[in-house]
Parts: sequence; structure tokens; C-alpha cells
Amino acid sequence: MCLGVVGRIEEIEGDTAIAEIMAVRRKISIVLVPEIKVGEYVMIHAGFAINPIDEEAAKETEEILKEVLKYSR
Repeated sequence: MCLGVVGRIEEIEGDTAIAEIMAVRRKISIVLVPEIKVGEYVMIHAGFAINPIDEEAAKETEEILKEVLKYSR
């Protein structure tokens, strides 16, 4: 099973970006989504942004992940 998380692009430098993922900033690769821009949301898997996602879907996905994490501790 694969797990993807959503993040908001905060900064871009070349093929990498800083994404905010559930209030944590991480460096990710955007080589698979070169069209992405600062302020947009992406689905992230294994350190790679794999596809753009709209803000509404991103927030919904984050809430679902938070619910799952509550019950896994």
C-alpha cells in the first residue's frame, strides 16, 4: 500500500521545492510536475510531488489523514 500526503508549495528552486505538509516544511522534488507554482497544492509520495491537487481536495485529504493518525497511536 502506498501513502501520499498533500502539501502546499512555499518556495521553488530549480527541480526542488519547499512544501508545507501538515505544518511541517519539507524539501521535495517537483521534477514530475514542472508546471507547479508557489501557493499550489500537490500530492506527495516518497519525496516527489506526483500531481497537482486543488485546495478543497487537499484540505479534505489532510483532514482524513489526521483522523487516521488519531486512531493509529
